[in-house]
Amino acid sequence: MNKTITFSLLLLFALSVSGLSQTNYVPTDYIPQNHPRLLLLKGEENILKEEVKADSLKKKVHLCIMQRADSILHLPPVERILEGKRLLGKSREFLNRVFFLSYAFRMTDKAIYAERAEQEMLSIAAFTDWHPAHFLDVAEMTTGMAIGYDWLYYHLSPSSKTAIANSILSFGITPSLDKKYNNWLQISNNWNQVCNTGMALGALAVYENNLVLANKIINRSIESIKLPMKDYAPNGAYQEGYGYWNYGTTYNVIFLDAIQKVFGNDFNLTKAQGFLETSNYMLNMTGADGRCFNYADCGPSKNEVIPAMFWFAKKKKDNGLLFNQLKFLQKSNVKSLGVDRLLPALLIWAMGNDFDKVLAPSTNIWVGEGKSPVALMHTSWLDSNAIFLGLKAGSPSSSHGHMDVGSFVMDAMGERWAMDLGMEKYNSLETEGMDIWNGKQNGQRWQVFRHNNYAHNTLTVDDSLQRVKGYSSIISYSNLPDSLSATTDITSVYEQSLKSALRTVAILNKQEVVVKDEVTNTNKQTHIRWTLVTPANVSIVDDKTIELFQHNKRVVLTLNYSGKATIFTKVTRPPTTFENQNFGTQIVGFDFNLNPNEHTKWEVRFVQKK
Repeated sequence: MNKTITFSLLLLFALSVSGLSQTNYVPTDYIPQNHPRLLLLKGEENILKEEVKADSLKKKVHLCIMQRADSILHLPPVERILEGKRLLGKSREFLNRVFFLSYAFRMTDKAIYAERAEQEMLSIAAFTDWHPAHFLDVAEMTTGMAIGYDWLYYHLSPSSKTAIANSILSFGITPSLDKKYNNWLQISNNWNQVCNTGMALGALAVYENNLVLANKIINRSIESIKLPMKDYAPNGAYQEGYGYWNYGTTYNVIFLDAIQKVFGNDFNLTKAQGFLETSNYMLNMTGADGRCFNYADCGPSKNEVIPAMFWFAKKKKDNGLLFNQLKFLQKSNVKSLGVDRLLPALLIWAMGNDFDKVLAPSTNIWVGEGKSPVALMHTSWLDSNAIFLGLKAGSPSSSHGHMDVGSFVMDAMGERWAMDLGMEKYNSLETEGMDIWNGKQNGQRWQVFRHNNYAHNTLTVDDSLQRVKGYSSIISYSNLPDSLSATTDITSVYEQSLKSALRTVAILNKQEVVVKDEVTNTNKQTHIRWTLVTPANVSIVDDKTIELFQHNKRVVLTLNYSGKATIFTKVTRPPTTFENQNFGTQIVGFDFNLNPNEHTKWEVRFVQKK
């Protein structure tokens, strides 16, 4: 045990955990192995060195990390500067620096990298705190400190070891024992995954300093992280969407990998229903040109590296999961990869894997159930002009959810024609005093333009918001090659406005997209608006035809409806100046009036014109 940890700290920790009650997964007599023990074990860097020499893609990633590490050497250390309510940007920058520098040291044995990482960690250790009021900040800072402390353990001065270990305990682990800061233990979103991982890595790194405390923290994390892992059931769809999958699931995988390598056991966590299958969700969430289906709080990500997919591919012995990843790595330049703070994990999880033979996926539709059901369709995985169609069901009440039930995105000819505007930056909204986490029916969250149904590719009934408590499932789908389709029952998000509402999206003959709606009205006259958000230029041809143009390509939208409809175009400007002004996009659509108790249907066809 490290004798430098003060008695007062140890007493504080002992008192802090005295009230904890949980299953003891870790043997009480466990003796921690020598450092390094996190992610890349002692000696494994030698394996990695050989693989980097032999594999061009691994070499590209390695060179990116080394270039980034070199660029850090002469930068001043990260400072404790909040952005609005968060220190998170600084925590992530610190994690990027220490992970890359520590990797560079282990791969080269050059002291300059270890010394620079040590300087960075000592600066962080001297902060007043790591901002526990927004605990993600603490979790990512602790992750960086844990990796640096563990990987550089035998190259840190005694005084540095003491300062860094004490900061992990006092600024990382101790606040996690305070009920004022640890509500993430009982929730099932990315906060649970990221915070439990950060605390567990901190405990694993300083295990020797307090065995009892370390065991408590690790046991607590194993139990608590089961909550978000249950949300992957039944077959892997992630309720928070693409961006938060990359965040929460990647941290979840770091946790699983860490405990497996330390204890030789993942305590059956990877057997959680749907967890391993979630890799298929992520594979299918991307279109032919690399754009993701960015529903919920997600930016328009395109062609980004996702280290966790390499863990899933290895775990499942399925390199087909890496089809999009390898395609991106092949096309990318070295510099563009360095923005991912967890990039070294890609090489760790890729060890022992040969990427010479990676076949394109064999399925053209993937349907995920759970809290946020989706249907994802591809006419081809090899043709860059292929059609990609994604349908979103679920509920606005999902974590980071929008009023996007029934919404869809569509790519064709290498362009996105039906789009999701994506997330609004939290800081700009919070700076204006908006309570964007109040998701009640009349909560301020739905005043944000990008959050409500008016700005999504779905229906709006009587100019009203979708019902927050509503939930839509995907009730049927077809995987016939010439008729890919999925149907969702969206009735409950229009409760008291419509008796029933079904939406079907389909790709016919690998050439046309059809969006079909079938509704039954209540006993009053009802107004319905069908909307499409698009980055294309728009031309209204007649009362049922719209043409979309971009980059010398054209898609024609034709409404097939027996009643009267009015075509409209609308700007995507929000009512405030502090929200994203959505330049380069617009809304087009159709307005209908339904008679009392009327049952009707209509469809909109998207036809490519080259």
